[in-house]
Amino acid sequence: MAKKLPKLYIIHGWTYKPEPWHDVIAELEKLGVEAELLKVPGLGTKSDKVFTIEDYAKWAREKLPKGSYALGHSNGGRILLNLLASEPDYLNGIILLDAAGVWEKENRRMVLKALSKAFSPLKKSKFIRKAVHRVIGANDYENAPENMKKTLDNMINSDKTLDITKVTTNAQIIWGEDDQTTPLRQGKKMHELLPNSELTTKPGWRHSHYLVSTSELAEEIAKQLARLAERAK
Repeated sequence: MAKKLPKLYIIHGWTYKPEPWHDVIAELEKLGVEAELLKVPGLGTKSDKVFTIEDYAKWAREKLPKGSYALGHSNGGRILLNLLASEPDYLNGIILLDAAGVWEKENRRMVLKALSKAFSPLKKSKFIRKAVHRVIGANDYENAPENMKKTLDNMINSDKTLDITKVTTNAQIIWGEDDQTTPLRQGKKMHELLPNSELTTKPGWRHSHYLVSTSELAEEIAKQLARLAERAK
């Protein structure tokens, strides 16, 4: 890419091991994109606190420079949406990657099923568990600390009151067409609700493509960041 792209801040999703994102950052650097991973409290960093979405939105505001660009994956997208619903001009642009935040009545049951199904029938085989984890990006909810179980419930319930239409920030949405955790219908709904958004769907991608192909994901992120920078002119 000929023109230098702005720095990108990345807020990861519901994972206790965000280290694979460093591989994506390395690939982004090859494409001329400086990126920094922000580790979410209680997930990327240890804590005994039960977090609310207000806690996470405040944390994001403290970490993200005003006028910067940010990417949120899954719960990271939810955090960005909640921050920008109250301060839509705080960031220049966002990339929402298979983001959470769209309320559906069965969200909790659906999310927990997606997070646990990789493990329940396969607990005797560590090899198979790891293979499935790579494919769908699931986490073992049952083994999560009690404070983070309650935190996850808080996150899902917060979608009931999130008014996505208040987020007027320029947004590029990337969604895996085979996502089982935040299905494509949620991506389409998010695009419909966000007044200044563009949606790109990716055939064959699931919820956590950063565990499958870091180079492919980095190329798509760089493309969408370039689009955001162009729209900001």
